[in-house]
Amino acid sequence: MLTGDRPKYFGLVLAIAFSTFLMSHQMSIFVGLLDRTRSQIRDVQDASVWVMDPKTQYVDEVRALSFQDLYYVRGVEGVQWAVPLLKGVVRAKAADGTFRNSILMGVDDASLTGLPQKFLAGDWRALRNPKTVAIDRVGYEYFFGRRPYRTGQELELGPQVVRVGAVVDASPPFVNLPVIYARFSEALDMAGPEPRQLSFILCKARPGVNEEDLCRRINAATGLKSLTSGAFGRDTIWYYIRNTGIPINFGITISIALLVGALVSGQTFSLFILENMKYFGALKAIGVTSARIVGMIVMQALIVLAIGYSVGISLTALFFELTKDNLDLRGFRLLPEIMLLTGGLIFAVVLAATILSVRRVVVADPAVVFRG
Repeated sequence: MLTGDRPKYFGLVLAIAFSTFLMSHQMSIFVGLLDRTRSQIRDVQDASVWVMDPKTQYVDEVRALSFQDLYYVRGVEGVQWAVPLLKGVVRAKAADGTFRNSILMGVDDASLTGLPQKFLAGDWRALRNPKTVAIDRVGYEYFFGRRPYRTGQELELGPQVVRVGAVVDASPPFVNLPVIYARFSEALDMAGPEPRQLSFILCKARPGVNEEDLCRRINAATGLKSLTSGAFGRDTIWYYIRNTGIPINFGITISIALLVGALVSGQTFSLFILENMKYFGALKAIGVTSARIVGMIVMQALIVLAIGYSVGISLTALFFELTKDNLDLRGFRLLPEIMLLTGGLIFAVVLAATILSVRRVVVADPAVVFRG
């Protein structure tokens, strides 16, 4: 019946498709933004434990540690090794005068722990040379344009002039700034002198030592705060959830999408049932039960739901496929969990709207078919 009424049929499909697209798109952006907040944590593949000031709440909130803290951590039982990490902001300036604030990461001189492991040009050995840095894709294309990645260009970082020795594929940060990596000893000069210059201490547990147990040992022995990479990443995400308007703004958009889907589908199904009440009355007059008629209507609603959901989720997937090479949209993707959650919400809304609409059929008098 519903497919025979083309305007209502296509109206329902488009409404469900729009709600599905808006919900899945905004949820994907929301999850991608939160995942970006822990990008520097995720890029550290070698270390599994982060040590920081006891009051640190998230990765971008840095209160420097002393070198004595590093020696204390190295002396804790169960620590295989511990190295320093510097995280700061420096103004980078290219030869043509283009400048931009950039995230500066100072990695351990000997092991280069903290350096991303995927290189687009050059390699890690280049950082062994004096006054040589690695830069991520965003920084390279901002300072040197969209050209084949190569090395050898010069940048001015604070008081230092350095050479680009490698281009790395770093995870996108929350604020899409260039990320520059240098050896710790040279990064200190680029960032400027400070009396306490360690941002974090990166540790590796000895084989057979539980990482969470090691964190408790470090906390007790040094008075510092230590977390596994996963726990520190989760703390960073929850900081942004609690202290920014991101969840509220995205929640409003997702709620509007749900509301649009509920109102349009409910109104359309109500009109559909009202206009076809005579036919439903005729079916009841010849002995078709109300349950069977309701089942017919719900089946049509489910078919429309499946088509609309497929169209909407396909548009979302197409959007992220077309924008996957855009540096500003790196890391945003449609996750299976978001597809399932969107499908569940749309199903619940459409089913509820359909059930509320079919109440007229249940209470309808079969004699309605004989009335003018």
